[in-house]
Parts: sequence; structure tokens; C-alpha cells
Amino acid sequence: MRYLLTSLLCVFTLSLTAQVDCLGPDFNNDSIIGAADIIVFLTYYGNEWPLAPEFVCGETIAHQDYNYSTVEIGDQCWFSENCRYLPEVSPSSDGNTTSPYYYVYGYEGTDVAAAKATENYETYGVLYNWPAVMTAGICPSGWHIPSDGEFTELTDYLGGEGVAGGKMKEAGYDHWNTPNTGATNSSGWTGLPGGYRYSGGFSHNGINGYWWSASESGSYSWKRVLGIYIDSVGRGDYVRYIGYSARCVRD
Repeated sequence: MRYLLTSLLCVFTLSLTAQVDCLGPDFNNDSIIGAADIIVFLTYYGNEWPLAPEFVCGETIAHQDYNYSTVEIGDQCWFSENCRYLPEVSPSSDGNTTSPYYYVYGYEGTDVAAAKATENYETYGVLYNWPAVMTAGICPSGWHIPSDGEFTELTDYLGGEGVAGGKMKEAGYDHWNTPNTGATNSSGWTGLPGGYRYSGGFSHNGINGYWWSASESGSYSWKRVLGIYIDSVGRGDYVRYIGYSARCVRD
């Protein structure tokens, strides 16, 4: 098969009417390597070409040199960890509501490699203002930042906003401060308390986790919140310069 594929590549790179001495068989025996040979090849060998294995939710998905874990919850397939897309990084003092800004909790420099080397990046990923979370590249092909409605579908499946938070939070105290009320992570969503960025710095790491949705609310945008003292999920709209975490959901 490798020999046949090499021959086909040779055919594609030549003029369709050129008579040349090309490595590989003359599939239709007319002494010309050309378009007709491509047709013969596809007719007899096309069904034998290996296909990429179909992704199954629960497997990892590669994006930007990182393998994200995934989890199936109801009819949805989610990242079970925060986005790490970091094309650039800014100190917490920089930001606005119109341009994309990317932050790593506790890091106040501009060096991407240095930011990626921090423990907070490794654990919690990146904090994004809303324009940044809406940029192309944050999710792999076939995935996207969830809408407000898709977040609601998730929490409805888990029993409603009043109880879904405990099912979405990582259990224990490796990352959450006490008391981490109701945390079981029975959904596998593994929500972490990545905190947030605001104009005065970083805050609430270990206490709350915040995730942007793709949905707008006037000049604000919708978010979800998990906290140490509640087993519910908070829903609200907020100003777009704030830096929150992000997750991807499958199309």
C-alpha cells in the first residue's frame, strides 16, 4: 500500500497529460502516467485507505501541543479541565473590554514560556477576558466555548443549578479550600477554583471558579461560578474585562 500511495502522489504532482518516466505502476497500462491512473487507483484501492479513528468522548483530545481530558455528561461532551491556550500573556494591570487579554493567575510578566512554567498554569490553565475567550484557536476544531444555554443544559442534566455545583466540583482539598461544600465531582467535570483577574490584580484562587460562556447580555456576558461554601452553580452576567477560566464543549 505504501508503494501505491507513493505512486499516486507522483501522479498528482505531474501534468495530467505529461508522458514521463515516473516511479510506480501504470495502473491502466496505457504507457501514460496521468489522471486515468488516479481513477483506477481509487476504484481498486480507495476503500483500503486507513481512516483516522473516530473520537470517543472520554478519550483525550490533542490541541496546541496538549492532550485535554474529556467527559460525557448527558448528551454533551466537555473538556474536564480548563483551557490552556496562551498566545500571549499580560500582567493583571493590563486589559479592557474590547481587545483579547490572557492571564495566568499570580504571574505579572509578559513572557509566555515563563507563564507556562508556573504551577498555576499547570493546574488552572489560563484566565481570559471575554474578547480573548471568543478568539479562534482557544478550542480545537469541532469544539467551542459553550453558550449560556449549553451551560444550562449541563446543570439541568445534573439536577438543576441548586445541586449541580457539588457534582461539578473536584472533591477534596487538594485545590479547593475548606469546606468545599457538597463536592463529589460525580459528573467528572472536575471544576477547580482558578479565581479571577480584575483591574486590581488576581483574587479568589482556592475559593471560587468562574467560567465564561459565549453568550452576551447587553454589554456584559454570561458566566458560571462554583464556590467553596455552596453546592449550587451561580449564573450571572458581568463586565468583559474580567479574566475568567474557560472550557470547551463538543459541537
